[in-house]
Amino acid sequence: MAVFVTTMGAGLVAPLLPVYAHELGAGGLQIGLIFGAFSLTRTIFVPYFGKLSDRKGKRPLLTLGLFIYFLTSLLYTASKSVETLILLRLGQGFASAMILPVAQAYVGEITPKGKEGRVMGLFNVSLYGGLSAGPLMGGLVKDWFNIQASFLGMGALTFVGFMLCLIFLPTETMLEKNGLSGSKRSVPYMKLIKIPSIFSLFIFRTCFTTCIGITWAFLPLLASTKMALSSSAIGTVVMINVLIAGLLQVPMGYLADRFSKKILTISGGILAILAVLHLDRAESLGGLILANGVFGLAGGVSFPAIMAVGVIEGRRTNAMGSIMGLLALGHSLGMLAGPVLGGALLDFFPFRIIFMFGAIVLIAGTAIFWRNN
Repeated sequence: MAVFVTTMGAGLVAPLLPVYAHELGAGGLQIGLIFGAFSLTRTIFVPYFGKLSDRKGKRPLLTLGLFIYFLTSLLYTASKSVETLILLRLGQGFASAMILPVAQAYVGEITPKGKEGRVMGLFNVSLYGGLSAGPLMGGLVKDWFNIQASFLGMGALTFVGFMLCLIFLPTETMLEKNGLSGSKRSVPYMKLIKIPSIFSLFIFRTCFTTCIGITWAFLPLLASTKMALSSSAIGTVVMINVLIAGLLQVPMGYLADRFSKKILTISGGILAILAVLHLDRAESLGGLILANGVFGLAGGVSFPAIMAVGVIEGRRTNAMGSIMGLLALGHSLGMLAGPVLGGALLDFFPFRIIFMFGAIVLIAGTAIFWRNN
């Protein structure tokens, strides 16, 4: 529930930031930097916090990260420049490094053997549920009031997540008494990345998220400038992706426990490639919803399988926090590279080239995953 309300808060403003930054005078590269700043600090600190959670426990990091995220969310209401937005995104990226990967590792440690797909799929429902509800709510709040109200909503939801973790999340000692806590040792990342299955997970996660970063950063701008869609309509387009992916998490998690995780992951990669290539070709709201919906289908098919393999490898290596930190690092690198490189391309080329670039990256990532598994 804490992850649900926190991701809902993040999703509340994510589709609005590109348009808001554009209104403040930001160019394509600056919009990319606003999105990339979040992933920059997250990329830097995720490996550290992942290993730290294996040694010191996950509950303290999770609650601290949520509180810092709450404080930075409130400061958005005072942001009046592109530079301020970039600084705030840097702060939220730092806080985020303590939240999602640590929460995933926490769940991974209490997951029974043979049920990795369904349990992580169920956890992912909270993630995708928040991200699907957030964009629609954010668009409606902005249309009814203003973007500052959306920023306040993000802060309020994050505070709820913080309080839920502070009050209800079991301590590490309680988990140890029930035999649910993992070891307290730390495994070097270079040792982990040399394992072919972990390396291929990391690469695929990075490439897939590069496409997500491009879509989240520039699909709202495409919809606003090319089709003049309202904020609520843009929120709907973004919501469709995460809604479909979220609805598929549990059934695809069950399938991942019984079927080839490799085939599911590769199938998701192929679907995502086709979806990204068709985003710029959409001529209407319905076309955008269809293309982004297929992209959501791709995430719904592949993500539970990826996380299930991550839990299995985390248990095998006794480094659950480090493995989840590594997957989160791939996510952060993709969310950094996608917006920044896409923004640089947008300053010289049309939208079509940005989405084509994302497809090429994902083709490479899918091929590497296929070869190493």
